[in-house]
Amino acid sequence: MKSKYQKTLIACYLGFITQAIAANFAPLLFLTFHRTYQISLGRIAFISTAFFFTQLLVDLFCAKYVDRIGYRRSVIASEVFSAAGLIGLAFLPSLLPDPYVGILISVIIYAMGSGLIEVLVSPIVEACPFDNKDSVMSLLHSFYCWGSVGVILLSTIFFAIFGIENWRILACIWALIPLYNTFNFISCPIESLTEEGEGLSIRQLCHIPIFWIALILMVCAGASEISMAQWASAYVESALGISKSIGDIIGPCLFAVMMGMSRSFYGKYGENIDLMKFMIGSGALCLVCYLLSALAPLPFLNLVGCAVCGFSVGIMWPGTISIASKKIPLGGTAMFALLAMAGDLGGSVGPGIVGFVTQNANDNLKVGMLAGCVFPTVLVLSVLLLKRKRAEG
Repeated sequence: MKSKYQKTLIACYLGFITQAIAANFAPLLFLTFHRTYQISLGRIAFISTAFFFTQLLVDLFCAKYVDRIGYRRSVIASEVFSAAGLIGLAFLPSLLPDPYVGILISVIIYAMGSGLIEVLVSPIVEACPFDNKDSVMSLLHSFYCWGSVGVILLSTIFFAIFGIENWRILACIWALIPLYNTFNFISCPIESLTEEGEGLSIRQLCHIPIFWIALILMVCAGASEISMAQWASAYVESALGISKSIGDIIGPCLFAVMMGMSRSFYGKYGENIDLMKFMIGSGALCLVCYLLSALAPLPFLNLVGCAVCGFSVGIMWPGTISIASKKIPLGGTAMFALLAMAGDLGGSVGPGIVGFVTQNANDNLKVGMLAGCVFPTVLVLSVLLLKRKRAEG
């Protein structure tokens, strides 16, 4: 019975790899866009803003409408949008009068696909009759990390062999993954978390105190992860004395590998580990990593703090989803969508706070990272509160 859902699981793995392609491929080309199309760096910076803002809007859309449309149609659309956006990235900048508009349209299209994947893949797996769902969820989310590493490394190898001027060909090659996965989602079994009409509405969710704690957890998870990941290349550059271009590759890769290791570790051994204790330990470790990055006198220790932080944040996002699913079994798609939105919000606000503090401390990044300690601290306190409620209940 459960074996027939392996195809569903593989499709969801590839879904997260698709999301990793959407999030990581275009940033590798930002300087190429700047040189090729004479686009200012300020306008290029807006590309990432458009990507994440689109995902936030899709999260809100999913909370209200996905149950009416259906999981299968929606997740197929996620792959189609992702493929169309990547192919558009290869052609639209050359076809439209303003290349920047072509890039922006393409990014928004595949961001729509990425946002749908982010919301739908977790509940699709949660609805499958697997044992040890905490472990399955953690392993599932590890594929985003491995996908990120693969996109960065394989793209770099491609550029080194064939030249970065052939990036349009690579964009089409990456588009083959969501195109192939479209057929997986067409044919694999997909169950619903709740029967039609049984899932809680947004208003009903907002009356559940545990849901608000879960939202705070997701905001802190997104902020803890992205705030450090954004500065990963800077730490590698300062610690190893290498060029910025190489640091931009090694830093995010090192962070993603450690995050993937954490999720894979819990995916394999999670049935023997208390999830809440693991979350508390990971949050405490994350706090230590931020302190190392901010206060350690040696660049090497800054690098250690950055790398190990990837391991510490690994369980936060999938762990919060698993906890919320257990505590609110009728949460349905609305719950998963709002949790994803909270995570994206944290990923947007967290780096902004670190950047604001850094700027007001005469561009002292270590002071900014010290301010980032608030995110894992609040996360640990939130998990402790959940654990207390579990003991009382």
